[in-house]
Amino acid sequence: MNLSSLHPAKGSKKSRKRIGRGPGSGHGKTAGRGTKGQKSISGYSRKRGFEGGQMPLHRRLPKRGFTNIFKKEYSEINLDKLGQIKKQEIKLKDLKAAGIIKKESEIIKVLGRGDISSSKTIHAHKFSRSALKKIEKAGGKAILIGSE
Repeated sequence: MNLSSLHPAKGSKKSRKRIGRGPGSGHGKTAGRGTKGQKSISGYSRKRGFEGGQMPLHRRLPKRGFTNIFKKEYSEINLDKLGQIKKQEIKLKDLKAAGIIKKESEIIKVLGRGDISSSKTIHAHKFSRSALKKIEKAGGKAILIGSE
């Protein structure tokens, strides 16, 4: 065996269809495009969503409202969940470790459902008024992330 005798397996390589090469090729004259119509002409390209002249789906559906691209989605955490964490200072990594949030990159708002028994320092992006009152009443501190 040498390099000059190597060749691919039979049937694994297929030659391309050579169109527009005369009547003997079987793909001459109209070159497999059929006769007449938009698609038979060179340079034809169909636009996205084109449905043959029928009103396209994206124009048939009603348009309502708008999407605010600047909207912030907050992950809401109540005080009763924070009360389960035994640490004195609660940061985002502690919330993730406790399984309360999925990612440390989430924007968090602390809400006031439930009570907090011990004084804790809580780091979050936002606090509701009732949560702030309850944290301070218990002798804790609420620290805003992003305003440090």
